[in-house]
Amino acid sequence: MPLLGGTIETPRELYVHKLGAALKMENTILEMLPQLEEHANDEQLRQALQHHLEETRGHVANLERVFQVLGAEVEDSSCPAIEGLEKEGQANLKMVDDSLNDQVIISGVCETEHHEIAVYEGLIANAQAMGEQDAVTLLQANLQNEEATLRKAKQMGEQFAQRAAVSV
Repeated sequence: MPLLGGTIETPRELYVHKLGAALKMENTILEMLPQLEEHANDEQLRQALQHHLEETRGHVANLERVFQVLGAEVEDSSCPAIEGLEKEGQANLKMVDDSLNDQVIISGVCETEHHEIAVYEGLIANAQAMGEQDAVTLLQANLQNEEATLRKAKQMGEQFAQRAAVSV
């Protein structure tokens, strides 16, 4: 990695930087999930958030192992996208009636999962190009979890939307 804000000069340095952004993303999500759980009304949603918290801890561990596989120092980089998603979710929760919290939360979960999936797809493509198969395996495990979480979140979102439409 470049020292003291220097220029990234090689594809590998860029990859390690992007890996650091993914680590920051997952660590930010670790902080967000308990807060979301506090705002959730639906017990199934609270349980899903708890489950994803455990999965996210595994994602962090896998990312740290990828750093080790690459022989790079574990270091997170900024991740403005996840910061934006977090701010949007917080703002939305503040502006809605508590009865709409679950819809806001599940919408934010879906948006975040789409972002995470894109991040992991990019990291995997680059790891494959560099011949880093051990990294690919770890990143694919994270990707598979994120894809499964998105599927579950979409189903839950549809249920919440249907409930809301009936109650109008």
